[in-house]
Amino acid sequence: MAETGASPLPQMPPAHSPLFRAEQFVWLTARVLEQRLFAYHFLHGDADPVETALDAYRNDDGGYGHGLEPDLRGPVSQPLPTAHALRVLDAVGRCGGQRVERVCRYLTSVSTADGALPAIHPSQRGYPAAPFVPVVDDPPSELLATGPVVGVLHRNEVWHAWLFRATDFCWQAVEALEESHPYEIEAAVAFLDHAPDRPRAQAAADRLGRLVRARRLAALDPGDLAAYPVAPGYAPAEHHFPHDYARAPHSLARAWFTDDEMARSLDFLAAGQQEDGGWPIRWRQWSPGPALEARPLVTIDALHTLRAYGRAIG
Repeated sequence: MAETGASPLPQMPPAHSPLFRAEQFVWLTARVLEQRLFAYHFLHGDADPVETALDAYRNDDGGYGHGLEPDLRGPVSQPLPTAHALRVLDAVGRCGGQRVERVCRYLTSVSTADGALPAIHPSQRGYPAAPFVPVVDDPPSELLATGPVVGVLHRNEVWHAWLFRATDFCWQAVEALEESHPYEIEAAVAFLDHAPDRPRAQAAADRLGRLVRARRLAALDPGDLAAYPVAPGYAPAEHHFPHDYARAPHSLARAWFTDDEMARSLDFLAAGQQEDGGWPIRWRQWSPGPALEARPLVTIDALHTLRAYGRAIG
């Protein structure tokens, strides 16, 4: 007999629902971290096991490596997996305190001369990495790396000396964008959605929305993908859709798209669940291991987006 006051066991999602199928996929293929994240988000799991699993990727310098970002292998800390770690901490309400203070010290140590982050620090040299993230000796500052980090720190009201110059860099980079590509636009949105200056963020987002539509950077009709060119260097089917930019209704990017365009995008996303219960990755696959590890990440993101828009998942 259960003890009085004991928490009830999590209710299993309905059999054959998208959530049930995704759960089977996650238990079958995911790393412990993604299993813990799935349990936290969809099965009423605790945050502590997520933090414990994330610690396996943390280094003494405060950064994260060890393949946390599947396309960067090896033990060394890098900005992209460290950004990934911050998103995990944010997702479970733990993005603060001494842990994040150590992360900010790491970010300071790898910043470029203008106080922003490179996508890849030269310490990656000698370890496997995707060919589309080349390692160079003097890497430039990248909005792709800096924007999401600055956004999540502002979202959690983290204040650190590093954040001031990095925020200035993001504003300058976002407001100077003329020619861009989908991942850079997504990084800009991640910054703008949580930048403290809301009127400035709204104005910058409005301009980016016009750019996205003018450059056809969002596939507005999933039934006619040939009408939307894939960005140079991307995989042949690496289109980006309205839901990739506006991952939740409250995003500034949601205003870029009509209700019909967003509905078609979400229909396409929902239909993308594969027979094994997971969603596919659309970027270029360069090795079986990273592709296998990335699919649970993409699957959890797809479920989040569908749930955020009120789509039934189970």
